[in-house]
Amino acid sequence: MTQMSDTPIAPGQPGAAPIGQIRSNGTCILLAIVTLGIYTIVWSYKTHDEMKKHSGTGLGGGLALVLALFVGFVLYFVTPNEVGGLYERRGQAKPVSATTGLWALLLGWFFFVGLFVWFIKTNNAINEYWRSLGATD
Repeated sequence: MTQMSDTPIAPGQPGAAPIGQIRSNGTCILLAIVTLGIYTIVWSYKTHDEMKKHSGTGLGGGLALVLALFVGFVLYFVTPNEVGGLYERRGQAKPVSATTGLWALLLGWFFFVGLFVWFIKTNNAINEYWRSLGATD
C-alpha cells in the first residue's frame, strides 16, 4: 500500500498537487446576495483551503475562516496576494496582489463597485490559474 507524503508538491506540475475548483463570478455573486453575505465566508474558506492544499503555503481554510468572521477586510489584501503568489512561484506575472485589496477598501462601499471589481479580478485570477493546470468549468 502506498502512503501519501505530507510534503507539499511544487505547484504548476499538472497532476502533482490538488487542483482547485472553478467558481463562476455570476453564481458566486448571486449566492453572496441570496445568503446575505454568508457565501463570501464559504468562498474564502474554500479558496484558501484549495490554495494551501495545492501549494503547501498560505493561510489555509481554517485561518481564512477565522479572519473572515472577525476581521474580514484583511482578506481583501491576503487573498489576492496568495493568488498572485501561485503565479509568481511558476515564474509568471502576478495578475493580482495585495494592492488589489484597495479596490474593496477604497471603493467598496460606493454602491459596492469596489467589492465587485475586487472579487471579479481575484476570482478570475484563481480560476485562470486552475484552468492552466487542467481544471474545467
